[in-house]
Amino acid sequence: MLLFQENQELLEEVTEEKTLSIYNLIMDGGVGGQIIIALLFVLLAVALYIYFERFFAIKAASKVDKNFMNQIRDHVTSGKLESARALCDNTHTPTARLIGKGISRIGKPLDDINTAIENAGKLEVYKLERNVSVLATIAGAAPMIGFLGTVIGMIVAIHEIANSGGQIDIKMLSDGLYTAMTTTVGGLIVGIIAYIAYNHLVVRTDKVVYQMEAKSVEFLDLLNEPV
Repeated sequence: MLLFQENQELLEEVTEEKTLSIYNLIMDGGVGGQIIIALLFVLLAVALYIYFERFFAIKAASKVDKNFMNQIRDHVTSGKLESARALCDNTHTPTARLIGKGISRIGKPLDDINTAIENAGKLEVYKLERNVSVLATIAGAAPMIGFLGTVIGMIVAIHEIANSGGQIDIKMLSDGLYTAMTTTVGGLIVGIIAYIAYNHLVVRTDKVVYQMEAKSVEFLDLLNEPV
């Protein structure tokens, strides 16, 4: 009978451990841990917002009609510069804006046209990369904030040991240990997500930049063609 009761108590303890939720881990981590976790949640929300906002913006910027340059070529070779400008104005992409800037400089030296396109390209790249650097900051800061929570948790645990009078109770150390573990995991999760999101946006942005450069070179080659 006594053995049965001991087994039942052990089963209840195991069941209790299995049902321990993330919410309980956070709430048991003390005020310091809760503040750190709340800050990490805010950073995660900011990172996700920037990622999806930039992702859809870059995706829209990468869409260029395959016939766009053919139409530009036809308009320019036939002298219909106004039609070419109208086509660029109605095509809301960075590439179209670069070509439109070049068309507006037709008649000037080729170096001036090239410089105008390069300056417009720098502005377009800046627009594409807007707020992306914040993701890199979050990727680096989140693990450090989590580590700060770890240090705070260990200080709390050591303080409890110092005040225990030589009688260390594991339950007395739970707040500090929960703070140390949960903030570390939370910081790493947010940092990893932000790091992956940042690199993905960088790759997508580079593709759009290469596309802009290729179309700009094609446009300059068009102007160099003999009449």
